[in-house]
Amino acid sequence: MRYDFKEIEAKWQKIWAEKNAFAATDDYSKPKYYALVEFPYPSGQGLHVGHPRSYTALDIVARKRRMQGYNVLYPMGWDAFGLPTENYAIKNHIHPEIVTKNNVAHFKAQLQALGLSFDWNCEVNTTDPDYYKWTQWIFLQLFKHGLAYKKEMAVNWCTSCKVVLANEEVVGGVCERCGGEVIRKVKSQWMLKITEYAQRLIDDLDTVDYIDRVKVSQKNWIGRSTGAEVDFGTTAGDTLTIFTTRPDTLYGVTYMVMSPEHPFLEKWADKLSNIDAVRAYREEAAHKSDFERSELNKEKTGVRLEGVEAVNPVNNTRIPIFVSDYVLMSYGTGAIMAVPGHDTRDWEFARKFDLPIIEVVKGGDVEKEAFVDCATGILVNSGILNGLPVDEAKKKITETLAARGIAREKVNYKLRDWVFSRQRYWGEPIPIICCDHCGYVPLDESELPLKLPEVKSYEPTADGESPLAHLDEWVNVTCPKCGRPARRETDTMPQWAGSSWYFLRYIAPHCDTAIAPKEALDYWMPVDWYNGGMEHTTLHLLYSRFWHKFLYDIGVVSCPEPYAKRTSHGMILGENGEKMSKSRGNVVNPDDIVNEYGADTLRLYEMFVGDFEKAAPWNTSSIKGCKRFLERIWGLQDILVDGEGYSPALENAVHRTIRKVSEDIEALKYNTAIAAMMALLNDIADQKQITRGELRTLIILLNPFAPHLTEELWQVCGFEGMVYQQKWPEFDPAKCVEESVEIAVQVSGKLRGRALVPANCGNETMLAAARAVPEVAAAIEGKAIVKEIVVPGKLVNIVAK
Repeated sequence: MRYDFKEIEAKWQKIWAEKNAFAATDDYSKPKYYALVEFPYPSGQGLHVGHPRSYTALDIVARKRRMQGYNVLYPMGWDAFGLPTENYAIKNHIHPEIVTKNNVAHFKAQLQALGLSFDWNCEVNTTDPDYYKWTQWIFLQLFKHGLAYKKEMAVNWCTSCKVVLANEEVVGGVCERCGGEVIRKVKSQWMLKITEYAQRLIDDLDTVDYIDRVKVSQKNWIGRSTGAEVDFGTTAGDTLTIFTTRPDTLYGVTYMVMSPEHPFLEKWADKLSNIDAVRAYREEAAHKSDFERSELNKEKTGVRLEGVEAVNPVNNTRIPIFVSDYVLMSYGTGAIMAVPGHDTRDWEFARKFDLPIIEVVKGGDVEKEAFVDCATGILVNSGILNGLPVDEAKKKITETLAARGIAREKVNYKLRDWVFSRQRYWGEPIPIICCDHCGYVPLDESELPLKLPEVKSYEPTADGESPLAHLDEWVNVTCPKCGRPARRETDTMPQWAGSSWYFLRYIAPHCDTAIAPKEALDYWMPVDWYNGGMEHTTLHLLYSRFWHKFLYDIGVVSCPEPYAKRTSHGMILGENGEKMSKSRGNVVNPDDIVNEYGADTLRLYEMFVGDFEKAAPWNTSSIKGCKRFLERIWGLQDILVDGEGYSPALENAVHRTIRKVSEDIEALKYNTAIAAMMALLNDIADQKQITRGELRTLIILLNPFAPHLTEELWQVCGFEGMVYQQKWPEFDPAKCVEESVEIAVQVSGKLRGRALVPANCGNETMLAAARAVPEVAAAIEGKAIVKEIVVPGKLVNIVAK
């Protein structure tokens, strides 16, 4: 019988949908398992072949868990607000809502064609008012608890899109999306105080099962450092406060640097003879992103302040102050002390501007930038600190200056508060009323959702305000607090908003009285396994962990962390080994692969292509090999014989395969799990027959990988029920022992051959087998045996001379 994948896959997708086969239940007496993948942004291009890699990986876990008796929640939804849709709508004169609806329909059809066992009853869409009602509700709780506030700040401003951009959206000084010029501009922005949770976001990483590189990326972004705040006096009479992790090097400070945006510069304008040069430099810096400004290898630039100097508090020495763009107002205090004797960037700056360089930690040659390891050295040229090791010097100088009231211990974080405003249309309206008398007043929760109004144009205004700002009827309201005329907030939320809590709404997407019922939240949370791309393991994970912790603090959820386990997958590259892109002409459309080879083949291939956590190039010949494997599985019905058990010839091989596939799924080693099933298929081919019991087990093991073929083969062979309803097979450890193993044989450390020995045999048996290898016998003939090294089950090394 021919394997007609098109007919078979359409048939089973229809059956699963009719039976609501993969829906989670409300039976809270069963053990639960919540498997989660990052929901996609439904772009007009549809799925790319990278999407199925993540989705199939967790689909395999979800299918296995159902067979193990768990109540499984494996949902899918749409992260559908955002600038790309809005830009497309503007260009093509189509409402963003229509664009989103069409894109979602296309994505959903593609996902369903892959046979993924999503519970479509739980589908969510961030643009649905019934969804963003609760996004707005969370914002209101943050506002009421003092964690949402408005602030004047310098932002990245795209002169073409006329919107604020995050640092990562600025590449080479231009907008990543449109290529327009990006400048720095001061705007009033809504902020979320994620910094209040900085330490908890670090500490609680010890309570979750995240792969190491994810934890490292989180900790690096938060950037915790311990040190001291130190006050430097100035000749202008003001105090310039800095944060340093190395107060022990204060005697080596020979100049200071301020951010071009530091407010003291305008305060000192009448004292600075070169204020025009300072302002011109500030304007130049406004055209650079924070990332470009802090790039370590960039040319050092700056302007020395003529008219104001700083005073080093440890020796009362006057030192110059510079303005330089590598100091950011958004980090620390917006000013730094410079120790060119022991910092590369400070050294380069000092050399360019001919500034003194003083060694204060013994060793090296500061004139040649040959620095000592200044974390462990001894202090020199440092007055009261001379002769002290670094740790003792840090403590002594901090205590000494603290006693004078000009220093204090301080923990600092690189993490900045979250900029939460966007001056655009396609986002969640911020539910705040702006009143001249009462300030910012929260909308009453009974009025949620505050829906997006219809607009004629989605273009941001010429002055950079949201299109909502021109809707007088919508904007002009009465203050709920004092009853006077007021205005709605016209900024909208960023795309990050809806994706920061979507995993909670999956639990009860139609609940209209809460995010989800408390009982349901307590049962399903935390997410047991969350998989997604490495590009989202920093900001998305931080933002969603922050929101979840806040909801935990106010009693909405009962667990402090949203995800118990987090893994990330590698990208699928083009056949040329480069990242897929239209410009490179190496994009592979999953629709084409499904049409030519079938969904099961695509699923199997993406799991077999290589190490799941690493990038892997697309390989057309390999996908053909996966199709041949499935065709061979399909052909097993032709050699099927009676017998519910395992034949003596295959019994151990079957048990070993059960163990291998079961363990490898949990370790994301899908390629070796598939290889184990391929090896079992070869063993079956050698026997030229397969019992019903053996076929039954093999079908169940393969089902999470190739669900359509296995369901059809199950039915054709007359097994009862359906595969997804079966119990996952168990293995007998006693029957997993290899009858023989291959060992490597070395002579004086050089590989000379290999030998087969009985599994778990003794050292003498291994040595006898090793000496019997012809190449070994020849290599040791006539030589004295110095020693014999045996690694049980793996290696024999005979050292001879």
